[in-house]
Amino acid sequence: MNSTIKLPDTWQTLLSQTLKSPEELLSYLQLPDSLLEGANRASLEFAMRVPRPWLDRIEKANPDDPLLRQVLPLGEELETVPGFISDPLEEMSSNPVDGLIHKYKGRVLVILTGACAINCRYCFRRHFPYDENRLGPEQWQKILDYIAADTSITEVIFSGGDPLVSSDARLKQLIGDLQEIPHLTRLRIHSRLPVVLPQRITTSLTNLFSQTTLKVVTVIHSNHPQELDTAVAKAVEQLKHAGVTVLNQAVLLRGVNDSVATLKELSEKLFDIGVLPYYLFTFDPVKGAAHFDVPDNEAKQIISQLQDQLPGYLVPKLAREIPGRGSKTLLIPGQE
Repeated sequence: MNSTIKLPDTWQTLLSQTLKSPEELLSYLQLPDSLLEGANRASLEFAMRVPRPWLDRIEKANPDDPLLRQVLPLGEELETVPGFISDPLEEMSSNPVDGLIHKYKGRVLVILTGACAINCRYCFRRHFPYDENRLGPEQWQKILDYIAADTSITEVIFSGGDPLVSSDARLKQLIGDLQEIPHLTRLRIHSRLPVVLPQRITTSLTNLFSQTTLKVVTVIHSNHPQELDTAVAKAVEQLKHAGVTVLNQAVLLRGVNDSVATLKELSEKLFDIGVLPYYLFTFDPVKGAAHFDVPDNEAKQIISQLQDQLPGYLVPKLAREIPGRGSKTLLIPGQE
């Protein structure tokens, strides 16, 4: 009798299985139909995307699950709230070349793609004009020319969307081009995939990182300890084995991680798998996501209590990005 051996799903297969239907999501998680109308309307404004590895970490029949809250479209997103705008970080004013953002001295950010494995409802780029910043060969050459002409630039940041949605072949070409620029020393990759789709961290990918002459830093994005399972731990281990520095940045979100206990557990769990907490950002006031906002004074109280319970190296820097400033603005408890 012939037996069929089921091979593990590739990351590409898992990416193709991403849920895009609110109805399917609610049905799978045994959530009430009363959520469907708002979810459908909100998903027309900003599409829903939930990868299956993330879906499997959500508690069924719990509408308040912190992972669900990050991905479930809500009718609240359609409300107009003063001060919440489409481009809260004014990135379009720092976009000298299509596909490139240059806000801070010494580093530039490249939008590799508009695609993500997951659409986080609080995303500050949920209104970003990705179609106008497509990175074709001609545009990539313009970016290389811009970087090569400015010797003060020592670091390139791959962002998106999610840059790791790109194929290994494409990443190899881009990294190879960058390392030919003498004044570049570091490549930073901001990616949610090591957390939401850890199968993306393959030997082929880590070989790219270990072989480049650039120092590689990966900044992952985890907001809640429930996100960090054994697959994520394995992905981080593979990155570190390739010589990659791995940091985490989180966003302070109402109803997700706005408590000292949750953030303490997150920092400790990150450290357990080899990741250092880097930033805890206050919420960027993006249109459609005001229900996630936590006021700065409350954020400072939370970080102050966190400092009392953790060693300094496990306390992320509380920061806000304010357009026009030369760096992130740290929010220090006790200071106005």
